[in-house]
Amino acid sequence: MKWKDSINDFKDYLRIERGLSNNSILSYENDLNKLRNFIKKNDKSIKPNEVTSEIIKEFIYHVSKEIKSNSQSRIISGIRSFYDYLLFEKIIKFNPLTNIESPKLTRKLPSTLSENEINIMINNINKNKKEAERNVAIIETLYGCGLRVSELIGLKISDLFFEEDFIKVTGKGNKQRLVPISKVNKDYINLYISNSRTKLKISSNFSDILFLNRRGNSLSRAMIFTIIKNLAKISGIEKNISPHTFRHSFATHLLENGADLKTIQQLLGHESITTTEIYMHLDNKALIKVMAKFHPRSNIT
Repeated sequence: MKWKDSINDFKDYLRIERGLSNNSILSYENDLNKLRNFIKKNDKSIKPNEVTSEIIKEFIYHVSKEIKSNSQSRIISGIRSFYDYLLFEKIIKFNPLTNIESPKLTRKLPSTLSENEINIMINNINKNKKEAERNVAIIETLYGCGLRVSELIGLKISDLFFEEDFIKVTGKGNKQRLVPISKVNKDYINLYISNSRTKLKISSNFSDILFLNRRGNSLSRAMIFTIIKNLAKISGIEKNISPHTFRHSFATHLLENGADLKTIQQLLGHESITTTEIYMHLDNKALIKVMAKFHPRSNIT
């Protein structure tokens, strides 16, 4: 049993059976290649079905010196899923990670931007550049709809249901959800579509993709990151921000203004409410408001 063949079979399983995105599959592959390279580096001609718990423990000790506990936990989870797959396929009789514990996770609160900081970034977009209308629409959509960067670059014109005030978003595992969109957001997108987007020579493969680069092709994740980083620098914002920061800001501002966690969970496309609960830790004002409004003792003087 070769590593390359077994990893490719596992990737097919993740794609077909579990419906995971290419980015998620790549993450699993990278984790398995770390284990594979560790074994090769130590001159061990061990096949995937020959890996023991002791080898896994050695590997975890090795990576623990280089990466933080959250990354360790993700790698262990990915490799455990691989061996669960081999167990399911009856290639092995025992998962070597069965008794391996993942390190305790440290919960890091995400960075957020204030509404004023977001407005400053939008105002600092150079209106003389051809991509100005597109970049304004990108920022407004990241913040206005709370999208992941992969959801943004995959957004199609056919996903826009502006008469109904919704957009259709394809999230992780190709799961789709409807997200409300504001009039302001619609206006900026329509301005981009009817103006600067029409001047592009659009490749036939990307005719339905909303946000395009100057060559008429789909934007990359890296390009969105670059746009955000440059805008933050120009705007004098020293926080370590990324496209995901606008998603965090979207959720935080909804919570601060009285939205409930269940609604925010649906808007973000989180499978579990526990993923959404991190936003409860961002602003104690929201907790105080809920306590004051709903707890019976709060009205006693």
